[in-house]
Amino acid sequence: MSAYQELQDHFRRINHLNHIQQIVVWDEAAMMPVGGGQVRGEAMAALNVVVHELTTDAKLADLIASAESQPDLSEWQTANLEQMKRTWLLATSVPSDLVEAQSRAAAKCEQSWRELRAANDWNALLPLLQEVLNLTRNEAELRSEATGLSQYDALIDLYEPGLTSATITALFADLKSFLPAFVESVLQKQSATELAPLTGPFPIESQRELGLTLMKTLGFDMQHGRLDVSHHPFCGGVPDDVRITTRYRDNSFMQALMGVLHETGHALYEQGLPSAWRDQPVGEALGMAMHESQSLLMEMQVCRTTEFLHYVAPMLRDTFAELASDKSAWSDDNLRGHYIRVEKGSIRVDADEVTYPLHIILRFELEQDLLAGRLPLADLPEAWDAKMQQYLGLSTHGDDRDGCMQDVHWMAGIFGYFPTYSLGAMTAAQLFAAAKKDSPELLAGIGRGDFTVLLAWLRTNIHGMGRLLSAQELLTRATGGPLDSRYFKEHLQRRYLDGVG
Repeated sequence: MSAYQELQDHFRRINHLNHIQQIVVWDEAAMMPVGGGQVRGEAMAALNVVVHELTTDAKLADLIASAESQPDLSEWQTANLEQMKRTWLLATSVPSDLVEAQSRAAAKCEQSWRELRAANDWNALLPLLQEVLNLTRNEAELRSEATGLSQYDALIDLYEPGLTSATITALFADLKSFLPAFVESVLQKQSATELAPLTGPFPIESQRELGLTLMKTLGFDMQHGRLDVSHHPFCGGVPDDVRITTRYRDNSFMQALMGVLHETGHALYEQGLPSAWRDQPVGEALGMAMHESQSLLMEMQVCRTTEFLHYVAPMLRDTFAELASDKSAWSDDNLRGHYIRVEKGSIRVDADEVTYPLHIILRFELEQDLLAGRLPLADLPEAWDAKMQQYLGLSTHGDDRDGCMQDVHWMAGIFGYFPTYSLGAMTAAQLFAAAKKDSPELLAGIGRGDFTVLLAWLRTNIHGMGRLLSAQELLTRATGGPLDSRYFKEHLQRRYLDGVG
């Protein structure tokens, strides 16, 4: 057996354990009873250590060195070897005891957060999150030493390889200079149109059935995935067993439905990854900015187009027939008005695509200060409130539940991830522009509920490529150039001021 073949077998075993890990995480968020939290945290920590020890196995260094000298590797095998080496280098940057400590602390903090957020109890969460932050700083320091990157960039690299905070800062500076005035222009334009309210209650089972129907319309394979409920919507599992979740409110159906469409975008990416490489690193998703681009392409770019909303409007009227007697409120135009309404709000996951990047910039700036120690964790609520007032003119003073406690990411030890959301939004706009250019019939098909052209384009240009190329190489091949924020800004201009798209 060659060194490369031995590596393939080794990483296949790791992949199988990662499969179990993903399902355990989904179960903990969607199904596990509250009383199971402590023992589940112990089990997850033990599994994380096993995976880490396999990934840092001493024999891998020699196997990688030997495989690199093999002359007969294909393009995919060569890329796979590069990803194996990257995975090994990242894993060997941190010791098993730190991995175990982080897993325990994150599980405890996240599980407690679910109740403490509901109670708006920041003081009780603070010591739990402080432990997570301290361990994350330890991790960042070790990864920085191993990679030569800054501590924050070493964490970003886990989610978006090759990207640095300097590049992100430049892209976000462009948005910061564009968005404030643009938001006010949109608000002024939309204030001239009064929308008829959509009054509930909207039965949750009806919402669920509609979501399932549209998942299938977009191309989700129900034989290899399912929809459930969790405190925070997410997509998990593995390509052949994708688990997505949303959360429902009976006074509104739009948030849950768009949450389903968002997570379906993630799921379609997973289900479309190259089948021949599903158990190898090269067969994984390219990075979280690309992953977020797939969810935001579906939720924001596609499923808020005039074409799609004309398609879905009759379905909404049928689903909520007892509530839809007011024809003006449930007209195509009024429904579309609700779906593209821009409002300043405190909740990131409910934000429209115009104000959303400001939520991300806020988190990007705060987590850098937290990691560097410039911002004491105890002062986070005040700092959050100040930036909310600066960027959105809103105050979260005294409302930590909908302020600094609203997201699960930091509670789970995930720092450096937030920027990928807005990088994903920019990528989505660039990809959709290219797809429409390559397939002029695409929008007409979406207006009929036919996503086959779009999904085929994504399968060919994005999903089926796995990690064969870098993100910038893949984006350049698919769209003709590297990431450029102008596509996103042009999209916002067309939809919200020009009334097109």
